[in-house]
Amino acid sequence: MDFIRELFQNKIFISAALGWLVAQILKTLIHLILTKKFVAERMVGSGGMPSSHSATVCALATATGIQYGGSGFEFAVTVMLAIIVMYDAMGVRRETGKQGQVLNEMLEVFTNMGKNISPEAKLKEFVGHTPLQVLMGAILGIVIAVIVASL
Repeated sequence: MDFIRELFQNKIFISAALGWLVAQILKTLIHLILTKKFVAERMVGSGGMPSSHSATVCALATATGIQYGGSGFEFAVTVMLAIIVMYDAMGVRRETGKQGQVLNEMLEVFTNMGKNISPEAKLKEFVGHTPLQVLMGAILGIVIAVIVASL
């Protein structure tokens, strides 16, 4: 029980977890407003606005910097992790989403031609992020960490 209590008193953990949670909720609400459809998968899915990956790692890095300062190895590790995660979200994962979209369009053409293709063959298109989605996630994470650190 001490571990759980200590975990929920850890401002670095709380900042990162809240960064993810708030970004996922915002992502779901934004998707609902834009499409007029509630999609529960948005609560845990990747892709979309804002980037929950960016919010999580930026909250982690910011909270670590606030607690340990900029000269410690802890801050250096979390900043490098944040850079890698955000670069990956805009690069490889974004390209994967684009490829999924093209392949899904091809599957639809084949289906319209009378080919029997199962719905399970459809690929996920919400995988990566645009630079704006990553930036908004990063700002969200930094703000959350600053608020948590001040409590």
